[in-house]
Amino acid sequence: MNYAMALDYQNCINCKACEVACKEENGVQLGADKQRIWIGVVEGTIFGKPFANLYPSQCNHCIDAPCVSVCPTNASHFAQGGIVKVDAQKCILCKGCMEACPYDARFVDDTMVAVDKCTFCDHRSLVEGGTTACQATCPTKVRTFGDLDDENSDIVKLLKTKRFFFQKEYTGTLPKLFYILPNDETYAKQSVSHNTIIHTWDEIKPMYDQARNRRSTEWRK
Repeated sequence: MNYAMALDYQNCINCKACEVACKEENGVQLGADKQRIWIGVVEGTIFGKPFANLYPSQCNHCIDAPCVSVCPTNASHFAQGGIVKVDAQKCILCKGCMEACPYDARFVDDTMVAVDKCTFCDHRSLVEGGTTACQATCPTKVRTFGDLDDENSDIVKLLKTKRFFFQKEYTGTLPKLFYILPNDETYAKQSVSHNTIIHTWDEIKPMYDQARNRRSTEWRK
């Protein structure tokens, strides 16, 4: 299994339902700076007309996760399905993983005295077809969670029909948050940069399969 999430961000209405559901489901510490998932807002103008782009975000559960390689105690590790997790009992709060993460997806939970982050709600019986609290709650169906190794999964079916991109792809982490390029051409142009690389599933699958196989031994531990 190789869990990932596709984000049809054009549908996001910034209702914050996903953020609330995440906190409730996972017992995340209260506070605006204590978030496993969040909605990023980027504002700008085109020919004097203002716009705002909404980017749902969280841990990218990267295949080549720098947070895992930098952790001195193996607190940050790969779990089943390639999910990146933190063992609070092993965390010494060196914050090396926080510095290494290019997505700012980690924070210190003061109640656990350890680093916390998204776990793709892996306690929700994912192996039995469960899904994350954020996907289950989203009213506009922004999020599609699933197994990249399952050709019949909803996420693979979606990626086969859409073009997509990754945030900060230049970091080389092989992230697993797939941002679906909007069908609306105007929205698409205003929400990606000139340096953004647009992918298709047939193009990206061999590279991700190869990387997944390289990491599979660690994921099974």
